[in-house]
Amino acid sequence: MDREYNVLFLCTGNSARSLIAEAIMTREGIGHFKAFSAGSQPASEAHPYPLDILKTANHDITGLRPKDWNEFATPDAPTMDFVFTVCDAAANETCPVWPGQPMTAHWGLPDPAQFEGTEAEKRVIFSDTYRMLTNRISVFVNLPLASIDKLTLQTRLDEIGHPQSEQAS
Repeated sequence: MDREYNVLFLCTGNSARSLIAEAIMTREGIGHFKAFSAGSQPASEAHPYPLDILKTANHDITGLRPKDWNEFATPDAPTMDFVFTVCDAAANETCPVWPGQPMTAHWGLPDPAQFEGTEAEKRVIFSDTYRMLTNRISVFVNLPLASIDKLTLQTRLDEIGHPQSEQAS
């Protein structure tokens, strides 16, 4: 890769899944990918469980916060190369027009914040979300972007978000 690609992860509240993805991509994609996350209706603050998981896994969470997706749809915003929705609600919303016409894919995961159970059970669900996003992002950052045509790349991006990719990886 001869340049750094900008990647935006979207989720309605931008308080858990998309923030987890941003932190994972920030570390896994260092030097090749710059990660961002946002939501259509961002929460006032990040959910505490993903922040705990990220800290435990030694991710830098400095500045990790829910953001409005309109921050990334302005002419002076970074031009996104890839935009991934990680929740079904965001995937079904009308997204802003992203400058640069990035490649998009839906990598939907169940909302761990909606899970009902004990604190331990909830933390397991958040850990599973972290694991699945780590798997997907690992596959993505290892794609041969410089030598793959757009149609094949789009197919691969869609496959990464398909639930069977979790079982195969």
